[in-house]
Amino acid sequence: MRTVDLLVVGAGPAGLCAAQYGARGACRVLVAEMASAGGEMLNIDRLENYPGCRADRGAALAETMREQAAEAGAEFIAGKVRSLAEDGTGGFVLGFDDYGWPAAPDGGIRAGALIIAAGADRKRLGVPGEADLYGCGVSYCAACDGPFFRNKKIFVVGGGDAACDEARFLARIGSDIQLVHRRGAFRAQAAVADRVLKTRAVKVRFNTALIEIRGSEKVESVVLQDTQSGKTSEESADAVFIFAGIRPRSELAASAALAVRPVLDAAGFIVTDQRMATAAPGIFAAGDVRVSPFRQVVTAAGDGAIAAHSAAEYLEGGGRGGR
Repeated sequence: MRTVDLLVVGAGPAGLCAAQYGARGACRVLVAEMASAGGEMLNIDRLENYPGCRADRGAALAETMREQAAEAGAEFIAGKVRSLAEDGTGGFVLGFDDYGWPAAPDGGIRAGALIIAAGADRKRLGVPGEADLYGCGVSYCAACDGPFFRNKKIFVVGGGDAACDEARFLARIGSDIQLVHRRGAFRAQAAVADRVLKTRAVKVRFNTALIEIRGSEKVESVVLQDTQSGKTSEESADAVFIFAGIRPRSELAASAALAVRPVLDAAGFIVTDQRMATAAPGIFAAGDVRVSPFRQVVTAAGDGAIAAHSAAEYLEGGGRGGR
């Protein structure tokens, strides 16, 4: 069994920054990632709102972050963490399902501290055209892609806080924002819902479901259905922003064999304090997997840096599994 100071689960912006800062803090850092490093950054065609980047591709920034972490001394393995338990001596033992090379060693890995930065999956509508036109007018991030559709006809789908907030954001760059929600009232907090209802550029359409997105090489129209009458209609559109919610990859925290588990909120996000510490000593969380009021590459990176700094302090202070 291999032993490290700090194991980071996930190699999105939070995990990559945590790896770099942890390694620069003289921790032996290992990063476990199921797929390619970068997380949601890999889906960003032009990253215009990250400080210092001018329309860079998200994949390019991800590769730079990975290189910086590796240069600082962090190591990477391809694998999924399938189990987390205490080892009886103050550290953690993690079991792996291997996905590639380099793979996790037989017997798993022992770590003195752990940062869960596994991210979250954006919920899809699952309607025709959604997958085919992703990146060609279909988006799940207004801050990322909204500026490409300035003064265009934009449909926003959803009824929660995110949909209402993002519709208001898009209203700053356009005057024809159609917010469609399949129910007769928002799920968003009353104050959030009230703000979007008062936003002149946003037309709210309740009891309306988006059932298809059409277009050859880009979004050209949408098919809507009245959820009460069942009638359908087709309308022209330049972009569709979908905010059906996100699903945190917090299964590891929920299934961990620990005396004290990380606390999850009602939606499954990991609860942390401002140091990114969870309720379980020695376990930290960063990025989209944790409770947060705002989720962007820049905030995830900040989370990762704070989590690594906190984990290093924890280890230096002689916490469980301390060096």
